Amino acid sequence: MLLQPLLIFVLQILYVPILTLRTIFLVKNQTRAAAGVGLMEAAIYIVALGIVFQDLSNIYNIIAYVLGFSVGLYLGGKLENRLAIGYVTHHVNLNERSDELVHALRNAGFGVTVFTGQGLNSMRYRLDIVSKRSREQELMEIVEEIEPKAFMTSYELRSFKGGYMVNSMKKRAKKFNSEKNQEQAKTGDSQ
Repeated sequence: MLLQPLLIFVLQILYVPILTLRTIFLVKNQTRAAAGVGLMEAAIYIVALGIVFQDLSNIYNIIAYVLGFSVGLYLGGKLENRLAIGYVTHHVNLNERSDELVHALRNAGFGVTVFTGQGLNSMRYRLDIVSKRSREQELMEIVEEIEPKAFMTSYELRSFKGGYMVNSMKKRAKKFNSEKNQEQAKTGDSQ
C-alpha cells in the first residue's frame, strides 16, 4: 500500500530538479542539453502521473505526488544555485575612481572595463565586470572589502562574443587561486 506513494514521491523528487535543469538549459540557449534532459523528464512524468491516475481515490498517492513536487522544487533550486551555469555582468558604481579595486579584480582574473560619467553633482565611475556565476560571491567579497559603499547591480548574460572573457579569465583565475592557496598555507603555518 505504501510502495506506490513512496515510488511517486521519489519520482517527483527526481522529476522536478530535472525540469529545473531543462528550463535552465533552454534559457541559456543550450537546446541539445535541454532536449536530452527533456527525455528523462517526460519519462519520469508519465510514470509518476500514470500511477496517480490509476486510482484517484488513493489519497496517499496524491499526497506523495504533491509532497514530492514540493521537495523537488526545493532541491531543484539548490541544484541550480550549486551548478551556477552561465555568466553574469556586474555594474559597480563608485563616487570616486578606485584603481585599487580595478587592480584587485583584474588580479583575481575578472575582466573589468571602467567608464566615467556625469552624475547629478559630480563625476561617477562605473565598472563593468563579467564573471562566471560560480565566481559571483568571490567578486562581491572583493568589492565589499575595498569599496564597501559601492552600488552594485547584476544581470545574467544570455550570450557574448569575443573580448577578454574565456581564455584570459581562466588563466588569471587559476593563477589567483594558486596564489591565494599559497598565502593561506603560509598563514596556517605561522599560527
